[in-house]
Amino acid sequence: MVDKDRIAGSAKEITGRVKQAAGAAVGDSKLESQGKAEKTEGKIQNAIGGLKDTIKETGKTK
Repeated sequence: MVDKDRIAGSAKEITGRVKQAAGAAVGDSKLESQGKAEKTEGKIQNAIGGLKDTIKETGKTK
């Protein structure tokens, strides 16, 4: 079962990518920066979820 942090992180990463691209397209550096930050948050949250999944799987195999 996939951890909820992986799902939320992926969604946040996609939202960040969209904001970053929109900011770059219209020349809004603030929106672009917000998008980069949100994308990074999403990557971190996704990685945490992956770690949780690994820990759960390791516990099941013992």
